[in-house]
Amino acid sequence: MSLKKRDEDGGSLLCMDLEKSRVLQEARAFHATTTDITKCCQILTRILLLINQGESIATKEATETFFAMTKLFQSKDVTLRRMLYLAIKDMAKLSEDVIIVTSSLTKDMTGREDVYRGAAIRALCRITDGTMLHSIERYMKQAIVDRNPSVASAALVSSVHLLQSGNDLVKRWVNEAQEAVSSDNPMVQYHALSLLYHIRKHDRLAISKLVAKYARSSLRSPYALCLLIRIAAKVLQEFEPGSEPGTERLLHDFLETCLKHRNEMVLYEAARALASMPNADARDIAPSVSVLQLLLTSPKPTLRFAAVKTLNRVAMQHPVAVTTCNLDLENMITDSNRSIATLAITTLLKTGREGNIDRLMKQISSFMGEITDEFKVVVVEAIRSVWTQCSVFFVCVLRCLSSVHCSFD
Repeated sequence: MSLKKRDEDGGSLLCMDLEKSRVLQEARAFHATTTDITKCCQILTRILLLINQGESIATKEATETFFAMTKLFQSKDVTLRRMLYLAIKDMAKLSEDVIIVTSSLTKDMTGREDVYRGAAIRALCRITDGTMLHSIERYMKQAIVDRNPSVASAALVSSVHLLQSGNDLVKRWVNEAQEAVSSDNPMVQYHALSLLYHIRKHDRLAISKLVAKYARSSLRSPYALCLLIRIAAKVLQEFEPGSEPGTERLLHDFLETCLKHRNEMVLYEAARALASMPNADARDIAPSVSVLQLLLTSPKPTLRFAAVKTLNRVAMQHPVAVTTCNLDLENMITDSNRSIATLAITTLLKTGREGNIDRLMKQISSFMGEITDEFKVVVVEAIRSVWTQCSVFFVCVLRCLSSVHCSFD
């Protein structure tokens, strides 16, 4: 039997007989002298399924099962150990005295087995409170600057979660986070920048300096660049016009520079940020509209969808600025993805000529039953826009609204 077939059969069997009392009773197998790896992995999977399906487990039952799970630390099997870490993370919030596994997790976190270290950090930080954090602070700082990307990312993401839980001790790890930003790994760089942002997000001046610092440097990670673009856009939106002209100019220049980036994700994020500026006029958003127009012809459906959705929003405030994209939007009406086609038509309704409105209304009505309720709302809003601008299309608008109403039924 192939591995794929065996996994499919095993997966279907795991979902059977998910009775809470039976599953918790099966956890007694963890106490066996000889650990059955496959059986224990299946039991842990069933426990995780129960928890994630919302099954209520009493504190006493959860604590007994949690203590039984600690016996599995004796096994060196990688798969079982990783399943154990996942189970500890979910069971920790239901059980008492979970600190019993602290020493085992700390040992795995500081050991030589890299396959254990990242998952052990995540599990340890889930059960750590403010009083225990001091005892692992040194290990966390070392993990943040670790050469192994999976370990460093695990430590950085766990640090963000600890900070969000109110552990202010994390704010002292700025130097390590700044060192991690210079990592060659894209995800480590992204997670490090995220931690720095969360440490400083309540200090507006510190955030401005953070963005200005990394806007001048060349971040290699597209994920980190996208995050920096979002932070820069947020800072610009919070500025009072003319209050800090030097910083404003620097951030605007940074966003405009990102419009020339080679990565499509960065291109889109920068275009969306500039097009969403509250006080921007048609001339200000022209470069971002040009980039979004370029993305409309992308072979990737996700990029086409993102671009047309953003143009749809821009057309509500600046319909004239989006008219340059009408030809490309016309070509998207026949897109096989109905969500993309719907957004293209509703954008054209906001920007198109009066002579095209009747044809566009008929095209919308033809596939109204194939789109989700979310996009039906988009259609209704576009029709309302047409009605306020061109009341002569009263009959056409009523016909289209009738088809929308029928599709909801």
